[in-house]
Amino acid sequence: MKKAFSVIIGLVLLIALAGCSGKTSGDTGGSSKGADYPKKNINVIVAYEAGGGTDVGARILIPYVEKELGVTMNILNKPGGGGWVGWGELANAKPDGYTIGYINTPNLMTGYLDPKLNRKQNLESFEPIANHVIDPGAIAIRTDEDRFTNIEELIEYAKNNELTATSTGVGSDDHYASLKINDKYGTKFKPVHNKGAADSRASVLGGHVDVLFANVGELASLHKDGEIKIIGVMGEEKSPFLPEVPTLLEKGYEVTSWSARGLAAPAGIDPEILEVLRAAFEKGIKNEEQIEKMGDMGLQVDYSGGDEYKQLLKDDEDGVKALSDLMGW
Repeated sequence: MKKAFSVIIGLVLLIALAGCSGKTSGDTGGSSKGADYPKKNINVIVAYEAGGGTDVGARILIPYVEKELGVTMNILNKPGGGGWVGWGELANAKPDGYTIGYINTPNLMTGYLDPKLNRKQNLESFEPIANHVIDPGAIAIRTDEDRFTNIEELIEYAKNNELTATSTGVGSDDHYASLKINDKYGTKFKPVHNKGAADSRASVLGGHVDVLFANVGELASLHKDGEIKIIGVMGEEKSPFLPEVPTLLEKGYEVTSWSARGLAAPAGIDPEILEVLRAAFEKGIKNEEQIEKMGDMGLQVDYSGGDEYKQLLKDDEDGVKALSDLMGW
């Protein structure tokens, strides 16, 4: 009897141990989270108004990524706060892969490096997915402008006369560009901050602001259609979309400016889900048809992913830190 009892106890212990080490029906440890993702629609936050360069680029790219992921991706415009209405929502979203968004440099960094804003978020609040676009800065004027017709005349005029200049927010690339020109060449550009490039364009075309500081991708089609005149590009090289427009460097003005636009998820996302997103965006961004459509809009695709994209973001963060004196930080 004792022997039979011992056998029964032994069997019970073996079953218990198997239950501790085995996988239950509710345990996902034996399956890949990446293999189960995505199961529903994904929201993509764009922290600027519809019609700006980020929004246009997102709406071109996202259909190609949808094909890779097999679900609908909803673009949600969340303008305001220099981009931080949208980025704050992104940083605080559940890191389950169903809320991602565009992050824009240098604007993103301004929002947490400016001590007056006292934000808790920083670059570590986001997990980079992939960079999509590098969009050089551009300076444009109305076609009927007669006070200045080229970049040299504009800068000379602005040395002696205050001129209003558009900006997509305090600490945006547009804002930094006008501040750098003021600092280096004694011009008197006074920034007028808007929620996005669409507002900036409207304010100049309507005669409310003197000079349009924006990005090539936001202005190229208007320039080609004769609605505005781009007189200078702030990239290190000529824009392939505007070969007739000089860079400021060509004209002897040592000022460069650009915006990098890429995708990120909230920090804490599962690595397997992140890899699914990275693979899908890499294929979408590298799609030749997508690149051609972006080029038609004057948007220069510049893919980087993983550690390379992380380094790009860190370099842009260092660039903002170097401008802290101009911002009065």
